[in-house]
Amino acid sequence: MSMASYTLGTYCFRPEEFLPQKLFEAITDVRVNDPETIVREATGRGRRPRLTLDGKLVVVATDHPGRRVTNLPGDPLGMGDRHSYLARALRVLTTPGCDGIMSTTDFMEDVLIVNALVRQAGGPSLIDGKVLVGCMNRGGHAGVVGEIDDRFTCFTARQIKLMNFDGGKLMYRLDPDDGRSIKSVSDCAQAMTELCREGLYSFLEPMSVQKKPDGGYEIVKTLETLVRDVGAAAAMGESAARTYLKIPYVEGYDRVARATTLPILMLGGPPRENPVSTLNDFAAGMRAAANVRGVMVGRNVTFVQMDDPRAVAAAVCGIVHDGLTAEQSLERLADERGREMDFFSSYR
Repeated sequence: MSMASYTLGTYCFRPEEFLPQKLFEAITDVRVNDPETIVREATGRGRRPRLTLDGKLVVVATDHPGRRVTNLPGDPLGMGDRHSYLARALRVLTTPGCDGIMSTTDFMEDVLIVNALVRQAGGPSLIDGKVLVGCMNRGGHAGVVGEIDDRFTCFTARQIKLMNFDGGKLMYRLDPDDGRSIKSVSDCAQAMTELCREGLYSFLEPMSVQKKPDGGYEIVKTLETLVRDVGAAAAMGESAARTYLKIPYVEGYDRVARATTLPILMLGGPPRENPVSTLNDFAAGMRAAANVRGVMVGRNVTFVQMDDPRAVAAAVCGIVHDGLTAEQSLERLADERGREMDFFSSYR
């Protein structure tokens, strides 16, 4: 399959078909009747011997609703349907080559509960050997005055350690015209220090932003800005020994990557109409520099219009782990589309 031949509408992913309604409803039953399941499942999981097995990572991000962000193209509440979102995230997480998941407290607990239910029914663990990353700051609720002060209202370093996770994700938005944004920078540095003292990894997303005329913020992705953002972010916390940076892809990514020796994960950014541009960007980014080590991507894998999240995730994993070109990754996408849709229904 060539880039030009990719078309929308060739497949329709049905979340309820992949994640049966009864299994989804059982999550609340566990929360009501046996909430201790969550910690038991987290602390009892099998950890991989090191963070990355081949020096690279593909992690699915599912933390947007925690900041009141639910909009998708044509559907302002698209990410506000937990059944759909969880089914899509689990579809990606169970894709061969996907290393793990990053999310908020409630979403990660949903994954842990599903894992317990599947194991109780005789199925395999979904989280053994996976990288689990807790999102830490989600207080900058979208659309609220003062959202630039993105406070830490989610996982703490202590809880991430208790839950047997691998690290925490942090993000700050730096607006040169708003002095409040520097507090988020300071808060991130403190949280990174706390993670480091617990022997955990930090996944830091530094973003320079500017206010939009109609409200909200947009990311400034000029080469000059990103080079400066990388240099500043790499210097945060009392040690950068376990720090990964999350940086959007831009033309000239090799110059951005040369601003640090820290490993870099590309992020997916705002939702796109189809996966072709995302795959092109990721393939170019992986070729740009030796310290570009993978992706932490959300909506552009889980919510690609009229396609299978597993198929798109397989294409991304092929680029990151197997060195596929963007063209080659589309072949893998086509091969994986619709596979193992009965995964959860087999373990009722």
